[in-house]
Amino acid sequence: MEQKIMEVLRRMQPVLNEDELRELKSALQITFSGCDIVKQTELQCVDNSWMIDLEDYLMSRALEGKTVETVKRYRYELTRLLSYVNKSVANITDGDISGYLRLYKNIRKVKNSTLKGARAAYSSFFAWLRDRDRIRKNPMILVEQIKVEKRIKRPFSDTDREKLLRSCKTLRDKAMMEFLYSTAVRVSELKNLNIEDIRWGTKDLIVYGKGGKERTVYLNERTHMYLHEYLQSRTDSNPALFVGVRKPYNRLTKTGIEDMIRRTGRRAGVEKAHPHRFRGTALTNALNRGMPLQEASIFAGHAKTETTMLYCTVDQESVKYHHKKYLSA
Repeated sequence: MEQKIMEVLRRMQPVLNEDELRELKSALQITFSGCDIVKQTELQCVDNSWMIDLEDYLMSRALEGKTVETVKRYRYELTRLLSYVNKSVANITDGDISGYLRLYKNIRKVKNSTLKGARAAYSSFFAWLRDRDRIRKNPMILVEQIKVEKRIKRPFSDTDREKLLRSCKTLRDKAMMEFLYSTAVRVSELKNLNIEDIRWGTKDLIVYGKGGKERTVYLNERTHMYLHEYLQSRTDSNPALFVGVRKPYNRLTKTGIEDMIRRTGRRAGVEKAHPHRFRGTALTNALNRGMPLQEASIFAGHAKTETTMLYCTVDQESVKYHHKKYLSA
């Protein structure tokens, strides 16, 4: 019985975390206490044949220019699925994948947006296998789509941004928040920037976004001032644009930046303060104040203008103004 319980736990390991596994083990032991296994009809072996296909796929994605973070996310999601299904890739069915997705959602209580991201990784993997004749048909064709409710992403108001700025504890934090707003960079792009990337004469810099694509972003006057003052105040020799405030002054990580802004938001009384919201605020303000959509997309590093519009909340006063301007007669 103990061996069977452990087999169940091994099967559930890709889906459950350590605390949930311990709870499941306890529940199984209580439920089957005093029971005996009378007959064993099947012995199932672990099938790891998918590992070669997975490594080849991940190598292909890396060679295509996918970021390290993206490849790691693909590995994480696909390893969980494939180790749970426990079959060679040629024998995996749409039912196997759909069943796993339902189990994933019910047990982990994840949002549909998380589930949709996992499904996208599966689709990419099995399409790659089919294109290379490693499988006869793509099971993802019959796996149901995942609907994600579209929510309006609220930008920071000018008052919110001023509250955040006044609640900053250090000059570094002020410079960083102004930088996020002026440049609309992603936090993953921000953490990789160096001091030498700043072109002070033209008040701009080049950032490398998703897929290694480069774009130029710009510093407004306030950002330029705060950033210059912050860098002048530093005594370390780290080439990173933003570093910790204490020795050894390491480059700030994505988590460190997010934590700083979250804590500042709590002090300022501004809800849902996070780095990506500065990006949406910058794009919303740019569009509402007259920047053409195509230029805003270039500024954001989006391949499609539809992606840029997902970040933006249209100002109804602006709509009213332009309606009066263009449709008054």
